[in-house]
Amino acid sequence: MSVVSIKDLLHAGVHFGHQKRFWNPKMDKYIFDTRKKISIIDLELTQEHLSAAASKAEDICSKGNKILFVGTKRSASKTIKEEASRLDLPYVDKRWLGGTLTNWKTIRGSIRRLQDIEEMISSGRIEKLIKKEAVEIQKEYVKLQASVGGIKDMKGLPDAIFVIDVKYEKIAVLEAKKMGIPVMALVDTNSNPDGIDTVIPGNDDAIRSIRLITKIIADACERGLESSKGFVAKSESSTPIIQKAKKDEVKTEEVVENIEEVKEEAKEVSETSSENVEETEVKTNEVESDAELIETEEENKEEN
Repeated sequence: MSVVSIKDLLHAGVHFGHQKRFWNPKMDKYIFDTRKKISIIDLELTQEHLSAAASKAEDICSKGNKILFVGTKRSASKTIKEEASRLDLPYVDKRWLGGTLTNWKTIRGSIRRLQDIEEMISSGRIEKLIKKEAVEIQKEYVKLQASVGGIKDMKGLPDAIFVIDVKYEKIAVLEAKKMGIPVMALVDTNSNPDGIDTVIPGNDDAIRSIRLITKIIADACERGLESSKGFVAKSESSTPIIQKAKKDEVKTEEVVENIEEVKEEAKEVSETSSENVEETEVKTNEVESDAELIETEEENKEEN
């Protein structure tokens, strides 16, 4: 049984990789084809690896262990925070502090300071300070909340981390590897999958792709937490267990209807370099050839 259908992956744009000139040769085995200089990811492999990742996430959480969610770029931060928060799991959604895993004792000092300020605010003690001191403390609070607010309840190192875009979050990945912490990640065609324990090949730029993959991993964590201690999530979330769809069920018309929605979300993706911006624009233009891609993909499968 798969945790998601090919159809859902397709509609979320998970299959769109980067331009061929940006590809990492080590991702070649996950690439189905290249269309108009864009690498197309094999969704059957994505489906298989995503199911494996979800199974591992559920197993980890069923033992009462924690998974740290990491996604600091603009297209990922909101989803990472929402999905981790509803399960009371730790997350980093703004900026990865160097040493978060390798220098945990120092990070704990920042967390204690954040908790002290929160106590000052809740007890009203901050109101007794002179205005200048109160303003400085409030500024410090905002800064600490952004940097360690998502991990303030983490008592020690996580048992695994889930990462969106290993190239963007390379420091987090390196720290996890150094500390022997398993890494499961959404890996695009421009990234190096080496050192990633569970690779989920897919589009790590589009918001809909990130949202779908993250929700599936979060829902797997929720099932594990429920089985371990009767955990109840903060908000209801249906488990996306969907039988593997046959490819002939994917209708061209349905994809065309979603083109405009994908275009709008693609515009929201912010890249930190001019090369990435150019890649995103090409991805957006390629959505219009989605229907043609599906039909060709089906014909190739039938011939094989």
